[in-house]
Amino acid sequence: MIRTFNPALYRRPRSVPVLVLVDMQQEYEVAGRPLALTGIAPALANCRLALGHARESGIQVAYVRWIGAPLFQAGTRFARWIEGFEPHGCDMIFDRDRPSCYASPAFADAMERGCPPLVIAGFAGEAACLATAVDGFHRGQEVTFLADASASHGLEGIAASDIHRTVSAVMRAFGDVTDTQSWISGSAPFRPTTAASSQTHAND
Repeated sequence: MIRTFNPALYRRPRSVPVLVLVDMQQEYEVAGRPLALTGIAPALANCRLALGHARESGIQVAYVRWIGAPLFQAGTRFARWIEGFEPHGCDMIFDRDRPSCYASPAFADAMERGCPPLVIAGFAGEAACLATAVDGFHRGQEVTFLADASASHGLEGIAASDIHRTVSAVMRAFGDVTDTQSWISGSAPFRPTTAASSQTHAND
């Protein structure tokens, strides 16, 4: 398969989004941990799809993680990346100790300088993802939340699924809310063509 480069990456660099993966840390995945999310598997599967699409398409990936809060002490097991979500050398990594990704001065500076559209996935929906979307909106950035690539905790006797559905609805006041497959279909900057097809046209 021949992958055709999209010149919009040069002409309109601010149209190219950044995939922001929020708190892909073992604390949220390991059963029995204080912040473990029940039913996290489908959200993780969609995070993997989003990440794979970003890597294939040349979309920048920003990892943002909790470091310094009581449950996220640097070097401890549960502050480490979930298996399969370890950053690559070309990825951006930001640390912060409050819910919003913008609590990291380095993240805030990088996003505000380039002002790319943000595509948010990760954990947890009712805290870090929502706080980041609100902060991004107030900074004039376009925000998209991949609702099925995130999950929320239950709160005050309200089921986690109900909280997440409500969070996703609230997010619409600050940005777009979509599912992972729809985002992938609508954001691919490359238009693959098969070598066979190219050869056929060449012989016409």
